[in-house]
Amino acid sequence: MVPDVSTGSRTRGLLSYLFGPGRRDEHTDPHIVAAFAMPGLPDPGRAPLDQHHQLLDQLADYLDQPVRAREARLGKSVPQHVWHCPVRTAPGDRYLTDAEWAEVARRIVHATGIAPDGDDKGCRWIAVRHAEDHIHITATLVREDGRRPRNRGDGRRAQAECRKTEKELGLRQLNPGDGTAAPMPTSAEQAKAQRAGHRQTAKQWLQEQAQAVAATSRNEQEYFSTLTALGIHIRCRIGPETGDVLGYSLARPDDVNAQGELVYFGGSTLAPDLSINRLRERLTTQQPTTPTPGMPEPDRWRQADTALRDTVRFAFPSRHHTDEETDGEPDSVVQAQAAAFGELLHTAALTAPTYARSELRSAASAFNRANRSRIRADHQQAAALRTAAKKLLYTGGSGKDGATAALLSTAVFVLIAIAHWHQSRGHQQQAAAAQQALVHLRTAYRQTAEPVITDLTRRTPTPNTTDRYAAHVHAAAPDHAERILADPSWPALATALAQAETSGQPPHRALTEAARQRELTTADRPAEVLLWRLRHTTADRLDQRAHIARTRTGSRPTTPAPTAPVTPTGHRPAQDPTRHR
Repeated sequence: MVPDVSTGSRTRGLLSYLFGPGRRDEHTDPHIVAAFAMPGLPDPGRAPLDQHHQLLDQLADYLDQPVRAREARLGKSVPQHVWHCPVRTAPGDRYLTDAEWAEVARRIVHATGIAPDGDDKGCRWIAVRHAEDHIHITATLVREDGRRPRNRGDGRRAQAECRKTEKELGLRQLNPGDGTAAPMPTSAEQAKAQRAGHRQTAKQWLQEQAQAVAATSRNEQEYFSTLTALGIHIRCRIGPETGDVLGYSLARPDDVNAQGELVYFGGSTLAPDLSINRLRERLTTQQPTTPTPGMPEPDRWRQADTALRDTVRFAFPSRHHTDEETDGEPDSVVQAQAAAFGELLHTAALTAPTYARSELRSAASAFNRANRSRIRADHQQAAALRTAAKKLLYTGGSGKDGATAALLSTAVFVLIAIAHWHQSRGHQQQAAAAQQALVHLRTAYRQTAEPVITDLTRRTPTPNTTDRYAAHVHAAAPDHAERILADPSWPALATALAQAETSGQPPHRALTEAARQRELTTADRPAEVLLWRLRHTTADRLDQRAHIARTRTGSRPTTPAPTAPVTPTGHRPAQDPTRHR
């Protein structure tokens, strides 16, 4: 059950909509199901057609009487005096009766302070039903005694009351809100998008674009310049004394009002973490990306994988971890790591193999909600992961030798850990968003992993060698050996063990180190988990050996030409993105 509190200034205009046919003739049988004083109250929905407008005028005047009395007494108008709260059941719920909706309305006006039970001096209100699945509660925000109601936090209070009502009426129980969600689009915005043939409202489209651009930008100037390149109009609020940007608003190119003017939405209106201050906190906590002299630039997918593995080790320590135990990081650090992880999903969606990008974009979009909670993030503690995420935009390829799949394998584990962390702290909406993102991320992982695993399986060592590796599995991971050997990815793991042995790693030691990195108890496919850990270690070892060989011969590695970053549109800009620095 979803309430949506808002305020306005035209009682008669709102009533015309509630008792009218709707914008698409969707209103059927509009009528009052509850009110502050039912006997004798005019109901335009049940009146003859020739009396409809007259009764609308009477009802509006009746509801506005306390407002007009206060205005006459104070000599000034009462601003935003119309209180509006549509309440809708969740898809799939049964339809409530008029009597049940009446009880829902009475409970909400009581909980929000509009008309507390037993208070005959409360505000005047009505509840109108014009569809099977929702009602509209309308009130005027002046009490019968001339005072304003104590309705501070009414949206949060209405949400809490709906959670209780859902349980009592046997309806689907939705996740409680915490005030950090992006505002839902209004019905007028949704209707406007449909008329224009858009899948999303202007607010939703701008939010999605701004989130993606913020994830890929290295500084504030790059954030605004990329938005401009996407055709988005920007209006900044400048401090009169300092000349600094104090805030900003965005407008979709084709979103205009009745006067033909662009409709702007403030950054914090789109989402709390898109305010100028929250953006600056994120964008100023990045490490320099200057490569080490004399060292070849390593695979950036593997760099990001290493940063993710460090995140797992320090931010989400496991009870089953066989290495040095830690107590975990403070919540502010974990929240920062979650925000940086969200940026990694966005950058991976731009640079992953083409066939995996759609699912990664969906994962990143769903995870945007999991980024926001009431816990203030210490972004400085996630600088390494954020920097590794940004570096993906400057890679020349989409990950060599399964590096993309290895990263996504680690990302799946991190996302599960983030979902559990939110769940343990009662962040129901964030946990649900993380689970939604996990569905898409797992699909993207399988899309990138299957070709690599198939190729490794095709190159499985001889039966004698494979049996020898199986013996090492029993010795290195006795508690999980049977599950590892029964895993469909075991032949691919055997190939990875052969490659590790060729690089100079004894199989038993390589398996032991891979098993110790993280517990295997919760892994659905333990051989696959070990496979990516092993290949990551082997790649690092080969890089070290190559560097030692170059150092001994005195040769210098060739420095590749700098690669331009990929923008959220999926293209690389023609000019150097650092030209404004």
